[in-house]
Amino acid sequence: MTQNEQAPNLVAVVAGEVRRHRKARKMSAQQLADACTALGVEMQRGVLANLEIGRRESLDVTELVVLAKALDVPPIALLFPVGHVPSVSPTPGVAADMWDALAWFTGETPLSELPPADSPRARLEAFRHHAVAVEAALASARLAHERRRLATVNLDPAEHERLGQVAAQYERLAFEDTLALRDLRARMRDRGLEPPVPPVALAHIDDSTAKEDPSA
Repeated sequence: MTQNEQAPNLVAVVAGEVRRHRKARKMSAQQLADACTALGVEMQRGVLANLEIGRRESLDVTELVVLAKALDVPPIALLFPVGHVPSVSPTPGVAADMWDALAWFTGETPLSELPPADSPRARLEAFRHHAVAVEAALASARLAHERRRLATVNLDPAEHERLGQVAAQYERLAFEDTLALRDLRARMRDRGLEPPVPPVALAHIDDSTAKEDPSA
């Protein structure tokens, strides 16, 4: 980040993005104000207009989140619109490339080595890794189930056997993905992090006794 007072501040960036997204959705200022009010934060049309034309110097977090919800965009997309605004001043007198500012905000500032285990970036990466592992476990379990069902309904003996072998391979992968997710959740707890509640299909993931390997 560098000293530069030419880049817009965060409120100005949000104002511009609110206006851009509102017009893209063909919403009037009154419609957006009404949508915010319906979400629980009273927003007068004049207040919204003052934001869009730059007369407001501050915006509270609740207003930011409700505006994002009403416009159906992530709040971070209003704060750091990568690809639409080249730079921003995240703190007074300091300018940064929009991508660099976004990376700083999320704790993903480039590093030359692994971040400390208790750092914000390491925690963020742990939860992202967990989300990917959950999706992998769900996908492999679904594929294993479909392959087993395909093998079960096939009446040709040779094809039934072949499909059964394929199903067993998929079941093995599903088993390994489930174990990997369970181990990851255990490591997160060892670091003092509480993993997200698993989806219903993986409600058993934290059971102390693992299911037997289906291919064993």
